[in-house]
Amino acid sequence: MSTRTNQNGSTANVNRHILALALPTFGQLIAEPTFIIIDTAIVGHIGDAALAGLSIGSTIILTAVGLCIFLAYSTTAQVAHLLGAGRRREGLQAGIDGLWLALGIGVVLAVGLFAGAESLCRALGGHGEVLTQAVAYTRAIVLGAPGMLLVYAANGIFRGLQKVRITLIAAVSGAVLNTVLEVLFVIVFGWGITGSGAATLIAQWYMGLFLTVPAILWARADGASLRPRLEGIAAAGGDGLPLFVRTLAIRAAMVATVACAARMGTSVLAGFQAVNSCWNFAMNMLDSVGIAGQALVATALGAGGVAGRTRARRLTAATGRAGLATGALIGVGFAVIGLFAGHVFSPTPVVQLLVAAGMVTMGVFFPLQGWMMAIDGILIGARDYRYLAATCTATAAIYIALVVTLADAAAPTLPNDLARTVALWTLFNLVLMGGRGLFNGLRVRTDRWMR
Repeated sequence: MSTRTNQNGSTANVNRHILALALPTFGQLIAEPTFIIIDTAIVGHIGDAALAGLSIGSTIILTAVGLCIFLAYSTTAQVAHLLGAGRRREGLQAGIDGLWLALGIGVVLAVGLFAGAESLCRALGGHGEVLTQAVAYTRAIVLGAPGMLLVYAANGIFRGLQKVRITLIAAVSGAVLNTVLEVLFVIVFGWGITGSGAATLIAQWYMGLFLTVPAILWARADGASLRPRLEGIAAAGGDGLPLFVRTLAIRAAMVATVACAARMGTSVLAGFQAVNSCWNFAMNMLDSVGIAGQALVATALGAGGVAGRTRARRLTAATGRAGLATGALIGVGFAVIGLFAGHVFSPTPVVQLLVAAGMVTMGVFFPLQGWMMAIDGILIGARDYRYLAATCTATAAIYIALVVTLADAAAPTLPNDLARTVALWTLFNLVLMGGRGLFNGLRVRTDRWMR
């Protein structure tokens, strides 16, 4: 009886830790999507060309910045490992190295995207007035890229220290600032879409400084050097490269899915876009559970020894259960909302039906996604980066081959757009999400990921 009580108490304590980290992390994760939603709401009042230009510009910035998410993941794992090993100063030093790497990548990204804005916007289909609007927005918002990448790296430091409330404060206050400036620049000053991009870049730099300043002060108080160290920056970049490959593989699979939905017809693509937008938002909830487990497991493994590995195993099981439960809960809500959400996205009955079919299909698979994302976070926390890069790349390659086959060969034989929509989302979940889940599950059954 006593042992069972202790086990239940330990489990409850672990669950509280996961929840305490996951909730603020979710708020932080939706910062960049929230900026784009605010931009969309304000710019929509300028005109159709401006809104279309925003769509192109936001795709460029979200893709570029999204590929740099490794800055947060690798910094979290490194800081948490060193903290667990009792090497706080070295952990904070690694965090400072991550900040310098983020700043360097951000500057290069901003310069490159600013110079290539017109070519990129044209490649994404912009022409005429839409192209003009897209280039104006892109050149304004990309100047905030260094600030946003500083946010990623600083978030990694605070997640590693398990002090994530400050990241939530930064996200909420940044969204409020962005909204106020959007209204001021676009509506009051009449700066148009450039004002929208300028408002977002200011908010991004505000968030970056809001998080970077206290991180620097804490690091300095613990004796860490604030000067750029080439060996430390190189080490941070080396850790991040496999995670970049992993993210690139996932992005490539998503781009292939969009392209294949487009081949299936306008109605299928319209329904896909609505479901995909809702899914991207919901996935942040699942990702927050994985990130919580990532920080806790990294700290446990950093402590080393049998006790550290035992705790890591217990945390892995608890995080997996939390991801499964969260996925099941979100899946039910996603499916139920999906039955009515089509009216929000389109006045066309056919598209409404496809939105409902897509969201119900996705809802069925959300428990799988929740568990997969949770274990994904665990392996990132264990710094098993090369395994994740290799398995994600293999899974994405198999999926891309199959989804192209579906679009070109199988889809024309299906009776209608409803069947095509269900087939597309089922393949997406079974192969891309299921494949990643299979590889992750096989890995955590061994001890190799803890070495």
